[in-house]
Amino acid sequence: MALGITPPPATQPTVPRPTGHDVARLTRDRRSAILSRIGEEVVAWTKTLASAAVYATLIVTFGFQVARVEGQSMAPTLEDQDRLIVNKLAYQLDSPKPGDIVMLYYPKDPGKSFVKRVIAEPLDTVRIVDGKVYVNEVPLEDDFIPEEYRMNDNLGPDLVPEGYYFVMGDHRNNSSDSRHWGFVPKKYILGKVQLRWWPFSHAKVF
Repeated sequence: MALGITPPPATQPTVPRPTGHDVARLTRDRRSAILSRIGEEVVAWTKTLASAAVYATLIVTFGFQVARVEGQSMAPTLEDQDRLIVNKLAYQLDSPKPGDIVMLYYPKDPGKSFVKRVIAEPLDTVRIVDGKVYVNEVPLEDDFIPEEYRMNDNLGPDLVPEGYYFVMGDHRNNSSDSRHWGFVPKKYILGKVQLRWWPFSHAKVF
């Protein structure tokens, strides 16, 4: 025989409503968490930028340097406003070679820098006759220089001292170089021009 026992009515759990104090505390906690995340991101970005600055400084100081051509003294090889990458490590374990395009300090004012081509190295003899360059009495191969860029000057013969180099611009009649201010000490040669990266249409590795 079943007993007719009526179960008690189901009741819903009572959820306390947040008070104004609780809402303010939650807002403060949420704001604190957001500010904390922002602070962490700022610190992370600061570290990243600082590291990038250090790496860039090390690269510029010890590795590579971006340079810009000003003037036409190296035309037709390089033009005014060409952008270059200069390899500053190239001559740490080696020496400049004739034909290298280099960035150097201007011997008469080391605060300025030039881009020129190495013509002769230490203990070479340089002679110029009617604009034709001879190194150790061998004619320099410079057929890439247009006739209108040549000059009918005469020089030497001059012996390049130990530790020095003779440099010239490819635009022979529009270049201030060793013909005018003498030999360049190796310590003044900053590095080898490795790449012209701008304009992109004329990018070239040297």
